[in-house]
Amino acid sequence: MESKEITLDVVVLGWIPPALPLIFIEVETQKQRFRQLVHQMTELCWEKCMDKPGPKLDSRAEACFVNCIERFIDTSQFILNRLQQTQKSKPVFSESLSD
Repeated sequence: MESKEITLDVVVLGWIPPALPLIFIEVETQKQRFRQLVHQMTELCWEKCMDKPGPKLDSRAEACFVNCIERFIDTSQFILNRLQQTQKSKPVFSESLSD
């Protein structure tokens, strides 16, 4: 019932929670980054795995695509984990100013 009341307030009163536009922008930005990443992966793996386009994907090309994407995901995960470890080991900027 509460969500209907909030929706009614937004529609009738024109009230929008202050953080809503920022959240929307962040979500749309993440969607765009994901689309760009998929496009880059497709282009990279296509150039690597496709000798000549045909009516059907052969088993060698299929295996190459799977391997290409899996290596990309593995590498991305490794980099993300490494960045998280680096951030945990460094002091936060605001904390370093208080010293």
